[in-house]
Amino acid sequence: MRLNKIWTHTSLVLGVGVVCLAFALSMTAQVKTTTKTTSGAATVDNHVESGEVVAVSGNDLVVKMSDGTLRHVANVPESARVTVDGQELGIHQLKPGMKLQRTITTTTTPKTITTVQSVTGKVWYVSPPNSVILTLADGKNQSFKIPKGQKFNVNGQMTDAWGLRKGMTISATKIVEVPVTDVAQTRTVTGEMPPPPPPPPADVPILVVEEVVIPVQVAQAAPAPAALPHTGSQLPLIGLLGFLSLASSFGLRAARKNR
Repeated sequence: MRLNKIWTHTSLVLGVGVVCLAFALSMTAQVKTTTKTTSGAATVDNHVESGEVVAVSGNDLVVKMSDGTLRHVANVPESARVTVDGQELGIHQLKPGMKLQRTITTTTTPKTITTVQSVTGKVWYVSPPNSVILTLADGKNQSFKIPKGQKFNVNGQMTDAWGLRKGMTISATKIVEVPVTDVAQTRTVTGEMPPPPPPPPADVPILVVEEVVIPVQVAQAAPAPAALPHTGSQLPLIGLLGFLSLASSFGLRAARKNR
């Protein structure tokens, strides 16, 4: 007998569970739900970073930023592209000296998601202020949890859960507004080739030597006179010969005396 009572109690519990499950399943079909999303004014923020390529090794990139710091970007994906002079370049085409500029555009859009749930039925049982069981248009009963502050429309009059009575035909609408923020980012990387090297200097000699022609004046010998001047005479020569002859005679005489 005791076993029969336990089995009967278990059957009742299972039966209630099946009914609640049926209520939960039918509620999806009976409650009409509409969702609407409205967007507010979007705000756009642009953040620009610039730098110069220092080194490229495989898929690793080292960039010297505009503030002087070095940034190591590891494992750059093969799909990453840089727009340089209208051409799309990959990581392996970047060269030291290239100027890079990355623009991060963040678009923030406030949105409001409005969910409207509505149901119409006849009150079968009410337990204010928590729940109400309605008989819906298909003849099935369905239990609903009453939200705090929920109002019901009864023949054009609005009332709360305490004003409901069995047999009343009511309709209820639940409106839920959820504010959300939609944030979207786009990244654009552009660059420019390094400036070409300066042209080699022209062939200009380091030392310039100028030829300076110094004129040399050669002294020219004066031409010999054609004849002695009329003031010239042979008397000095004759006097010199006479003096020599006289000296010789004195010398011979002295030599003889000595003998």
